[in-house]
Amino acid sequence: MRQVIAVLAPEQVLQAAPELAAVYLSAFGAPGYGEEPARAEAFATDQLPLHSQRDGFKFVVSRSADLITGFAYGYTGQRGQWWSDRVAEAVPAELAEEWIGGHFEVVDLAVVVEAQRQGLGADLMKALMTGLPNRKALLTTYVDDRPAPRLYRRLGWRLLVADLGWGSALFGMDMAVPPPPGPGRVGA
Repeated sequence: MRQVIAVLAPEQVLQAAPELAAVYLSAFGAPGYGEEPARAEAFATDQLPLHSQRDGFKFVVSRSADLITGFAYGYTGQRGQWWSDRVAEAVPAELAEEWIGGHFEVVDLAVVVEAQRQGLGADLMKALMTGLPNRKALLTTYVDDRPAPRLYRRLGWRLLVADLGWGSALFGMDMAVPPPPGPGRVGA
């Protein structure tokens, strides 16, 4: 199926919140992830309204036949925000000083189960990262060998901290430095 990727304005994100919650639940409620329906509801009713007000908020979706099949989003992370402060406390001070504050924080990447393993996650991440003014970008993902960490490595993200202490690894991208070319890498 043909997928169309688009950037949504904050008000469009909030209007699409119920459909985005269904995508979230499909991706993160799948076996091996185990998110509960209540978490998808909180994503739509609490997390999206809060995050859509943050500086640098960017939200991309994929659609097929007018249905949202995936999304990726983030915003400019700053000290004083929950995630930035939590990560800053878990990493060496030098790393926190270099990477945290003014970075683009990738919050979520989700693709419905039926559309996974077709390159859609990579397409969404490329669209999300295109044109950002931030010099650095950060994300956390699983410490084990799931598809997400492999995808981020292929896209040129580098592992900064293998385990932050709560089962998440920290990846970073210095967007002023192009990733080295290689098989499967962006720009290869």
